[in-house]
Amino acid sequence: MVITGHWIDSDWKQQKHVLSFVHIPLPHRGVEIASSIFKSAKEWGISVDNASNNDVAIRILRDDISRSKKLLCDRKLFHVRCCAHILNLVVQDGIFEIVDITKAIRDSVEFVNRSERRALMFAEIAQQLHIPGKKLLYDYKTRWNATFEMLNCAIKFKDVFPHFQDREQSYDFCPSAEDWKKVEKVCSVLEKFWECTHIISGSDYPTSNLFLQELVKIKKVLDARVNDEDPFIRAMV
Repeated sequence: MVITGHWIDSDWKQQKHVLSFVHIPLPHRGVEIASSIFKSAKEWGISVDNASNNDVAIRILRDDISRSKKLLCDRKLFHVRCCAHILNLVVQDGIFEIVDITKAIRDSVEFVNRSERRALMFAEIAQQLHIPGKKLLYDYKTRWNATFEMLNCAIKFKDVFPHFQDREQSYDFCPSAEDWKKVEKVCSVLEKFWECTHIISGSDYPTSNLFLQELVKIKKVLDARVNDEDPFIRAMV
């Protein structure tokens, strides 16, 4: 576990430094997390995301620290929820509507990139079709923004996959034209989420003054699509 300190120095400049790097044996229970954070804070002489084990850790920390030092606002501001993590949960729930399509595209990307021969063949087809770019992006299943980037990149090559299937007999899970239409519509909604996540995930500038206006932008996008003519998009929104 990495413990990072963020603070404003005496010249009103934002600072960020790693305070401690701690090994916590499995399972990562709240008690062990709290103990490690408290020990590090004590060493530095100073008084997290949203997982349930962190809730336990924060509660223990809050109780321990408040015994020796009064916390602001009756301890209500001690644990500030991670907005980027909440957005991640929201989007993961929304893109469940295309979980089968996403899997087909993820498998397609992995199939192409796993072999140098197949990757070269794919790039040649893209060049013949005058499609810029040669490489497909992998994603991380637990990070929706990486999944968005994978889908957004794959859309550019949607015309390449059928030609690739004609040449590669073992490739039998090519997304259909209807699948690509759904992915394009989903990405048109997710693009604003992607922009907002990048802004509020920044660590080189304060974000507490930015997250609300970014959430408002997202709400406007969702409000505009809540009565979409496509029932598939309505369900996702």
